[in-house]
Amino acid sequence: MKLYKSVLAVSLALSTLVACAETPQEAKIKKLIEPRLGDGAVVESVRKTPYGGLYELHVGGDILYTDEQANYLFVGRVMDSKTFKDLTKSRVDEVSRIKFADLPLEMAIKSVKGDGKRVIAVFEDPNCGYCKRFRQTLQGVDNVTVYTFLYNILSEDSGVKAKNVWCAADRNKAWDDWMLRGKEAAAAPAACTTPNDKVLALGQKLRITGTPTIFFADGSRVPGAMDVKAFEAKLATQ
Repeated sequence: MKLYKSVLAVSLALSTLVACAETPQEAKIKKLIEPRLGDGAVVESVRKTPYGGLYELHVGGDILYTDEQANYLFVGRVMDSKTFKDLTKSRVDEVSRIKFADLPLEMAIKSVKGDGKRVIAVFEDPNCGYCKRFRQTLQGVDNVTVYTFLYNILSEDSGVKAKNVWCAADRNKAWDDWMLRGKEAAAAPAACTTPNDKVLALGQKLRITGTPTIFFADGSRVPGAMDVKAFEAKLATQ
């Protein structure tokens, strides 16, 4: 029985690889279109869609479309005319999903409210107004664990403010004092080290271009601040 299960598992894995393999036509489109997108552009995948004979291009976290000869590039949304579902957004959400368990949570500030059963990670800059708005939202949410990555991309002093918070005796209090009440943390000791550079590299790897960016337990992301109603509705799907 164990041997059978092992063989079955290998067979399923091979089937998945075959299903995901690039077809000759998709490989041809990738070869044609990639040089036309500009220096440094990388087409991560090409996939034939079930609509209009279009081929989907996954480029840097975005979804674009082209024809089978790669003569034209379509930039925009594909909508289902019957249901008005945004098919492009669904695909963007799918390709931008991460594996939450792979996040280096030791590089984040951990805050637990209530039973903490609902878990999110959020990338924030200390100079981000929308992040401060989202912090206000979190004030009205209970039973949640929040991992905050200090992602310093907005101002030259963002890194300094983040270091002061990270090196504070009570990081959560220092972060809330600044984000909610505008009270800066005391200057950090020169010898105190932070994960700032590693978090920046992580954010770039995850293609986070703005703050806040919120990740949920299922790996889905939401860029931008959320109000309480939308946030609770999203948590309810986890």
